[in-house]
Amino acid sequence: MGWIKRNLFIVVGGAVALVLLGAAGFYIYQGWSRNSTASDKLGEHYGTLQNLAQEKPAPGNEKINNTAIAKEQERQVRDWIAQAHGCFQPIPPIPADNVTSETYKNALDRTVAALQHEAGDAGVVLPPKYDFSFTAQRPLVKFAAGSLNLLAAQLGEVKAMAGILFTARINALDGFQRVRVSEDDLTGPQSDYLDGHSTTNALAVLTPYVVTFRSFSPEFARVLAGFANSSNAFIVKSINVQPAGAAAAGPGDAVAGVPGRYPGAYGGYFQPPAAAAAPATLPTVGRGGLPVVLKEQLLRITLEVQLVKLLPKS
Repeated sequence: MGWIKRNLFIVVGGAVALVLLGAAGFYIYQGWSRNSTASDKLGEHYGTLQNLAQEKPAPGNEKINNTAIAKEQERQVRDWIAQAHGCFQPIPPIPADNVTSETYKNALDRTVAALQHEAGDAGVVLPPKYDFSFTAQRPLVKFAAGSLNLLAAQLGEVKAMAGILFTARINALDGFQRVRVSEDDLTGPQSDYLDGHSTTNALAVLTPYVVTFRSFSPEFARVLAGFANSSNAFIVKSINVQPAGAAAAGPGDAVAGVPGRYPGAYGGYFQPPAAAAAPATLPTVGRGGLPVVLKEQLLRITLEVQLVKLLPKS
């Protein structure tokens, strides 16, 4: 005890040195532990890199940077998606919002009158007092509950398709057919409707329409171009073409004396290729004139069209 008192400075210094050595050892242990963990992670990342380098395709090397190529291809795909989205623009319903019986009635009357006026300006012949498949709705002032939004959507879609036909300057419009969406449609004429229905998949709603018109082949080509170039996604599912003067056929009957030509599911007609061939005729030669090789005739055309409406993003 006396020795400690005589050498107190040495004892305190030794204790402090011992504490410092312990702290240094603990610090070194912690550093070693961190280094060991980091080394393990580095080894894991290095192993992953080696596995990726052996994959096909690989991330690349100093000459080929496949990662950058993949990012560029992703950008191209996104640009294509943005460009394609321009072909799937929705058709605004009529009226666009606040759809009530009163607003829909007013919009229906104005739209039908405007379409009749556009047809007259384009020289398109319409059936007498034609209501563009809304015959059941025209005299009403109150509409079936829950159907107004669907009717407003159909009115906008029929208007868009009629605009394509009038721009192409067809000779005559025989009629539109649409799916029934309201109890009021049960009282309408059968000629306004088709026996189909809208279908929904993971991406879109597909709504069918059938339109029948008369024109020559140049106007028909402009109609198809109009549907193809539209910003709305119209798909022409089927086409039936016959002479405009051909007699209408009943269900199950051959059309215009051509065997094997029968009505289709949506008011059009189906004709197998073997039955479609007409007997070959030799060109006739007028007295002192040139032979008539091809004589243009008025056609009656029935198109089954589907409108693709993308579902809202979830």
